[in-house]
Amino acid sequence: MSTSTTITPSTTAIRQHWVIGNWKMNPSLATAKSLTEKLSENLVKTTSLSRCKLAIAPTTLHMLAIKSILEQASAQIQLVAQDTAITRNTGAFTGDISADLLKEAGIEWVIIGHSERRTIHHEDEKLISQKIRATLDTGLGVIWCVGETLEQREAGQAMNVVTAQIQAHTDILTNIDINKLIIAYEPVWAIGTGRTASPEDAQQMHGSLRQMLTQIRAELNQTSLLYGGSVKSDNAYLLAKCPDIDGALVGGASLDADSFLQIAQAFDIA
Repeated sequence: MSTSTTITPSTTAIRQHWVIGNWKMNPSLATAKSLTEKLSENLVKTTSLSRCKLAIAPTTLHMLAIKSILEQASAQIQLVAQDTAITRNTGAFTGDISADLLKEAGIEWVIIGHSERRTIHHEDEKLISQKIRATLDTGLGVIWCVGETLEQREAGQAMNVVTAQIQAHTDILTNIDINKLIIAYEPVWAIGTGRTASPEDAQQMHGSLRQMLTQIRAELNQTSLLYGGSVKSDNAYLLAKCPDIDGALVGGASLDADSFLQIAQAFDIA
């Protein structure tokens, strides 16, 4: 991809900024409670976010405990599920949690298509489509992840891979409520490795994504596009300056309240 330092926006539209913490299979319940309390306290007492919404995705077992802390603190932090079942209903799906059950628990968004689900659980576009539909049918929002592996990137196939991941769901995108859609670009090679795409490369991918979405449907130009590849407090500001990057899907750095809020502040002032 281009190494030019010139970043050109694909649109001047104002879109919602988001910083979403994906806690994955971390931490212990005691640590999760402590983290949530510190995050809530810092947000309520010392931090004012006017443009950037904040959300966290704890492990499912901790959801209700985290929800209680957020409600008691009156913290403006939304809850996100890390995954959902292929059906919205109850039934014989051992180990799964349906979108209906997530909604009942107060969850507002669901991460779908994360690279770890694609790689470890071999989730393909057909299954991802089922999960997206089940989530939307329940009225929850979708945080839809796309991205390429290191091998695909080095072969010059990054854009082709992401394009295929998007175009596999054109029928959904044609009719989706854009207020229920967030797309996170997560270069697989940058997740948990400490590596990150340069701001220029990240912007180029996000700009291409936005153009692709707009070609499918004009209103999709307003979709919030997040970057999710080892985002930290020390690179968040440069990423936030990119005109087609509307926020971040944060992994490890979201397990530290101070670092997570610094990332949110970067996208709030961008």
